[in-house]
Amino acid sequence: MGYFVTVEPGVNVFIEDINPKGNKTILFIHGWPLNHNQFEYQFNYLPTLGYRCIGMDWRGYGNSDKPFSGYSFDRLADDVRMVIEALQLRNITLAGHSTGGAISIRYMARYKGYGVSKLVLIDAASPSSVPKDFTNKIIEDTNHDRPQMLQDQTGIFFFQYISEPKSDWFVLMGLQAANWATSAIMVTLRDENVYNDLGQIEVPTLIIHGIHDKVVPFTQAEKTNKLIKNSKLVPFQYSGHCAFLEERDRFNKLLSSFA
Repeated sequence: MGYFVTVEPGVNVFIEDINPKGNKTILFIHGWPLNHNQFEYQFNYLPTLGYRCIGMDWRGYGNSDKPFSGYSFDRLADDVRMVIEALQLRNITLAGHSTGGAISIRYMARYKGYGVSKLVLIDAASPSSVPKDFTNKIIEDTNHDRPQMLQDQTGIFFFQYISEPKSDWFVLMGLQAANWATSAIMVTLRDENVYNDLGQIEVPTLIIHGIHDKVVPFTQAEKTNKLIKNSKLVPFQYSGHCAFLEERDRFNKLLSSFA
């Protein structure tokens, strides 16, 4: 079931709500530069175990409205809060990938984990800012040849071989985002970080991270693990930046046993 939630006047974000009558709820926060469809191999499996799976597209991405502003971690965390409140979600698992992991971390600190009983960080962009040379090049490439930039990033995301159709699928997801939103998130990753938020997280936290991640190195996951008191780090030996796809069976079993 798909619908929209208004997060501020004139800005609506898209929600995909699978198995609304499920016994337990997982809210998925996608990564840059994708949208909720990146989790399709979780959405087709976890509901068979009784889970309600909710995917939201950030503002500027997927099927959501695409305002020119509002891409700071604070504002994106505010959007998550508006979704949780609008859907009256309580006692949920919040699962964020990459930049979505950073947004989830900011949400937990900014709103004291409101409505969330467990947190899952998947190759999360934490705890440091992303190096300026990397982000500035992506911003430049986005403004020059965004399709090529997305193709280049797809190659970096994966450790395992992916087919050309799967690569095309990733690029098409990225092209659903607005150009300005694609760049704005890189500015946020360059100029902000969630280091000071991590010590405020009190719920049980599962950290899943590919040891071959070239986007957010595994050493960053180790730092995040040390800074979140009640956390467990699980290395994924055959994954890069997309453990939920590269080792999806293991990922799904681990997530379902934790959530």
